[in-house]
Amino acid sequence: MPHEWVGVPKSEYGEQLWDRQSINRNEDGSVRVLSKFIPKTKSEITKDILYTMDINCFEKSFRDVDVSIDEANSNFNDLANWEDPNGDKLILGVIGQVCRVEN
Repeated sequence: MPHEWVGVPKSEYGEQLWDRQSINRNEDGSVRVLSKFIPKTKSEITKDILYTMDINCFEKSFRDVDVSIDEANSNFNDLANWEDPNGDKLILGVIGQVCRVEN
């Protein structure tokens, strides 16, 4: 499946992108999206980390239901806990952009 990566404003830690093609509405009304984090300091062995995250647009909360370096090995945890972004600019950027697209 082709990706359409959209970047949010970078932070001092690196950058976060989300895939416009991956947005799905969950049964509970939250939004599921694939995103990836590219660390600022990248060594040869560092791969982009892929996160499948659910976003609650009303509460501005999120949960990572899968974290992997390889899409083929996704292992979704639908019991992951909802979390507050705690001021994380990258996560807040993803939540803001995805929720604007979805609503």
